[in-house]
Amino acid sequence: MRGVLLALALLAAPVAAAADDRVPPVKDALVLKECGECHMAFQPAFLPARSWQRMMDTLADHFGEDASLPADKAAAIRATLTANAGDAQNRGLARKYMRGIDPAGAPQRITANPAFEREHRFPDRVWQDPKVVTRSNCPACHRGAEQGWYEDD
Repeated sequence: MRGVLLALALLAAPVAAAADDRVPPVKDALVLKECGECHMAFQPAFLPARSWQRMMDTLADHFGEDASLPADKAAAIRATLTANAGDAQNRGLARKYMRGIDPAGAPQRITANPAFEREHRFPDRVWQDPKVVTRSNCPACHRGAEQGWYEDD
């Protein structure tokens, strides 16, 4: 019996490790449509709720673009983002990303998080590749990014 339990534990280990490379994917149709119109709809687990609040408060200057939305759409998106924010999660990449965020801050860039920076120490040629272009183009390197998978591809 002990041998069976050990075998089951060993079989489950890769699944547990893989779960650490996943965050819950964005499933909300409005978030996918409105945020995904210009960029990948980033998983809310990568930022704390206060960051999403600030981002939704400043849509008129969203990284240099006017991303303003009607009040009803903005409220619905805000609710989804804050309910699924990293400080509401306690597992996998969300936990790892929240550790690096100043408890008093409201960062706006996922790519400025120390956890991101540690995992993405690449030579400039990687970032200058025409398929990559920007550090926030997760799908360029992570084929499963939109589904929340960030394992090394």
